[in-house]
Amino acid sequence: MYLEFESKDGKLIVHMSGELDHHSAEEVRNKIDDRLDRDNIGKLIMDFSDVNFMDSSGIGVVIGRYKKLMSKKGNICITKADGSVKRVFELSGIFKIIKFYKNIEEAVENI
Repeated sequence: MYLEFESKDGKLIVHMSGELDHHSAEEVRNKIDDRLDRDNIGKLIMDFSDVNFMDSSGIGVVIGRYKKLMSKKGNICITKADGSVKRVFELSGIFKIIKFYKNIEEAVENI
Protein backbone atom coordinates (compact mmCIF):
# COMPACT_ATOMS: atom_id res chain seq x y z
CA MET A 1 0.00 0.00 0.00
CA TYR A 2 1.28 3.43 -0.99
CA LEU A 3 0.25 6.56 0.94
CA GLU A 4 0.56 10.16 -0.17
CA PHE A 5 -0.18 12.99 2.27
CA GLU A 6 -1.53 16.42 1.40
CA SER A 7 -2.58 19.28 3.67
CA LYS A 8 -5.38 21.59 2.64
CA ASP A 9 -7.03 24.22 4.87
CA GLY A 10 -5.61 22.57 8.00
CA LYS A 11 -6.97 19.16 7.00
CA LEU A 12 -4.90 16.07 6.27
CA ILE A 13 -5.79 14.29 3.05
CA VAL A 14 -4.45 10.74 2.71
CA HIS A 15 -4.39 9.41 -0.85
CA MET A 16 -4.09 5.63 -0.68
CA SER A 17 -3.34 3.20 -3.47
CA GLY A 18 -3.10 -0.56 -3.45
CA GLU A 19 -4.65 -3.06 -1.09
CA LEU A 20 -5.75 -2.22 2.46
CA ASP A 21 -5.77 -5.62 4.14
CA HIS A 22 -4.23 -7.39 7.13
CA HIS A 23 -0.78 -7.19 5.50
CA SER A 24 -0.79 -3.39 5.18
CA ALA A 25 -3.20 -2.22 7.91
CA GLU A 26 -0.65 -1.73 10.70
CA GLU A 27 1.73 0.25 8.50
CA VAL A 28 -1.13 2.46 7.24
CA ARG A 29 -2.34 3.01 10.81
CA ASN A 30 1.14 3.96 12.03
CA LYS A 31 1.89 6.34 9.16
CA ILE A 32 -1.44 8.17 9.45
CA ASP A 33 -1.23 8.41 13.26
CA ASP A 34 2.34 9.69 13.03
CA ARG A 35 1.32 12.46 10.65
CA LEU A 36 -1.78 13.40 12.68
CA ASP A 37 0.25 13.61 15.90
CA ARG A 38 3.33 15.31 14.44
CA ASP A 39 1.36 18.06 12.70
CA ASN A 40 -1.37 18.20 15.40
CA ILE A 41 -4.14 17.77 12.83
CA GLY A 42 -7.73 17.10 13.89
CA LYS A 43 -9.42 16.62 10.51
CA LEU A 44 -8.71 13.67 8.25
CA ILE A 45 -9.93 12.93 4.72
CA MET A 46 -9.25 9.39 3.54
CA ASP A 47 -9.17 9.11 -0.28
CA PHE A 48 -9.96 5.56 -1.41
CA SER A 49 -9.98 6.27 -5.18
CA ASP A 50 -6.95 4.04 -5.88
CA VAL A 51 -7.66 1.31 -3.31
CA ASN A 52 -8.51 -1.79 -5.31
CA PHE A 53 -9.10 -4.19 -2.40
CA MET A 54 -10.03 -3.83 1.25
CA ASP A 55 -11.00 -6.33 3.92
CA SER A 56 -12.17 -5.95 7.51
CA SER A 57 -8.69 -4.81 8.55
CA GLY A 58 -9.31 -1.67 6.50
CA ILE A 59 -12.52 -1.06 8.45
CA GLY A 60 -10.43 -1.37 11.61
CA VAL A 61 -7.98 1.25 10.37
CA VAL A 62 -10.80 3.71 9.61
CA ILE A 63 -12.65 3.08 12.91
CA GLY A 64 -9.39 3.45 14.85
CA ARG A 65 -8.70 6.85 13.26
CA TYR A 66 -12.33 7.83 13.93
CA LYS A 67 -11.96 7.04 17.66
CA LYS A 68 -8.60 8.81 17.85
CA LEU A 69 -9.93 11.98 16.20
CA MET A 70 -13.21 12.00 18.15
CA SER A 71 -11.21 11.96 21.40
CA LYS A 72 -9.47 15.14 20.18
CA LYS A 73 -12.79 16.72 19.08
CA GLY A 74 -11.72 16.18 15.48
CA ASN A 75 -13.41 14.68 12.45
CA ILE A 76 -12.85 12.14 9.70
CA CYS A 77 -14.49 11.39 6.36
CA ILE A 78 -14.14 8.96 3.48
CA THR A 79 -14.04 10.01 -0.15
CA LYS A 80 -13.99 8.43 -3.59
CA ALA A 81 -14.56 4.81 -2.56
CA ASP A 82 -16.29 2.76 -5.22
CA GLY A 83 -16.92 -0.80 -6.34
CA SER A 84 -16.08 -3.56 -3.88
CA VAL A 85 -14.37 -1.16 -1.45
CA LYS A 86 -17.52 0.95 -1.13
CA ARG A 87 -19.53 -2.26 -0.74
CA VAL A 88 -17.36 -3.32 2.24
CA PHE A 89 -18.03 0.07 3.83
CA GLU A 90 -21.77 -0.21 3.18
CA LEU A 91 -21.99 -3.73 4.62
CA SER A 92 -20.09 -2.65 7.73
CA GLY A 93 -22.51 0.23 8.37
CA ILE A 94 -19.61 2.67 8.69
CA PHE A 95 -21.42 5.38 6.72
CA LYS A 96 -23.83 5.70 9.65
CA ILE A 97 -21.05 7.29 11.72
CA ILE A 98 -18.52 8.53 9.15
CA LYS A 99 -19.52 10.80 6.28
CA PHE A 100 -18.86 9.77 2.69
CA TYR A 101 -18.19 12.36 -0.02
CA LYS A 102 -17.99 11.79 -3.76
CA ASN A 103 -14.87 13.94 -4.18
CA ILE A 104 -12.11 15.61 -2.19
CA GLU A 105 -13.31 19.17 -2.84
CA GLU A 106 -16.70 18.37 -1.28
CA ALA A 107 -14.97 16.73 1.69
CA VAL A 108 -12.65 19.72 2.27
CA GLU A 109 -15.64 22.10 2.26
CA ASN A 110 -17.77 20.06 4.64
CA ILE A 111 -15.50 18.39 7.17
